[in-house]
Amino acid sequence: MKAALAAAALAAVSAATAASAAMIPEPIAVLQGLDKISARVSQIETPVGQSVTFGTLSILVRDCETNPPDASPENAAFVQIYETPPGDQTKRLFSGWMFSSSPALSGLEHPVYDVILLGCKAPNAPVPAPTPPAPKPGPKPQR
Repeated sequence: MKAALAAAALAAVSAATAASAAMIPEPIAVLQGLDKISARVSQIETPVGQSVTFGTLSILVRDCETNPPDASPENAAFVQIYETPPGDQTKRLFSGWMFSSSPALSGLEHPVYDVILLGCKAPNAPVPAPTPPAPKPGPKPQR
């Protein structure tokens, strides 16, 4: 299972790297945070390069890019997430690329919080709608 996820992550990163020349950098990342204890869902808009706080987490987006309008919808952000529990030292929990079309591929694994990427946007632009997941292949037709 982990090997399949690793292979999928490698394929996604390779595809993102190959397409990165065509991607458009945006200055704002739109994230969704879930507090599993209170069931509170929060939309977090964070400028690239600035840290924001969500619960005990500190979230820093280093890069946020989106495909051009004529390409299939995809957003990718390089995100670093740290936690500073009360009376403890800061720990890095996550550092890597998040993709809006595949939130389960590379996301924060934490007992209290979930953080996913919704999209990247320009200032004063509307919040991007979540990218729908790719359709699952149906059963093969019998001949």
